[in-house]
Amino acid sequence: MKHIIILLIILCGFKVNAQEVKKDGKTYKVKKEKIYLEEEEVTSILKDKEKTTILKQATLISEQKELKEKAKQQEEKARKEVEKAKKKEEKAKKKAEKKREKAKKRAEKKIQKTEKAKKKLDKLTDKLRKTEKKYRKLKRKGKLSPNAEERWLNKIEKTKEKIEKTKSKL
Repeated sequence: MKHIIILLIILCGFKVNAQEVKKDGKTYKVKKEKIYLEEEEVTSILKDKEKTTILKQATLISEQKELKEKAKQQEEKARKEVEKAKKKEEKAKKKAEKKREKAKKRAEKKIQKTEKAKKKLDKLTDKLRKTEKKYRKLKRKGKLSPNAEERWLNKIEKTKEKIEKTKSKL
């Protein structure tokens, strides 16, 4: 809306302003089909041929100014479109960068999780080995009551279940 109003104001300004036409070393001003020479109206004094020549030149000058203004406006519009495209491209790059960062973080978290699971598995395996060794030692020496033996077997079984659960995470 702003652009339309500005365009109308500019175009009206060109129409209202006098067009200067040089002919035979004299500078004529043309305002609304009236020809002035040094602030005096000379439209009725000039011959028809001179009038038409001066008016045609004024029209040409006016059209040239309008064409220049249109070219400027088109150039400005093109420049704005290029800026808009650049901004859009920049925005797309930022979005892609964010996606890459998120994917990278997810991958790092997955690696950390896997490493943590491996460490836990190693600890549980070591714990199982030690628990079974101690159980066998106590059983061999005959120091286990039936209740104690059951607790040791439960402990070994729970450790095995934890190992299986951790393996499934890997």
